[in-house]
Amino acid sequence: MEPMFLPQVEANPAPGPYAHAITAMLKAGNEYPQIWHLFAFRPSATEHLAKFTQEIMHGDAPLSAGLRELIAAFVSTRNHCPF
Repeated sequence: MEPMFLPQVEANPAPGPYAHAITAMLKAGNEYPQIWHLFAFRPSATEHLAKFTQEIMHGDAPLSAGLRELIAAFVSTRNHCPF
């Protein structure tokens, strides 16, 4: 995986679930969404975004959660972004 555009963010995670997730994925040799670095850098500033995303993707809605995930995967592929 290529380094982020913001190396200071990538290199300075605050303790928390995203820092732990990044460490686990790196140890396993897996790729992960690089936005996790932003969530790990300032957890208090991004907590609302994580809750928003969870609700949008998995809360009650006219489209099933599976269809929303499929749409997100399609858009990510079109943007050449791993999903």
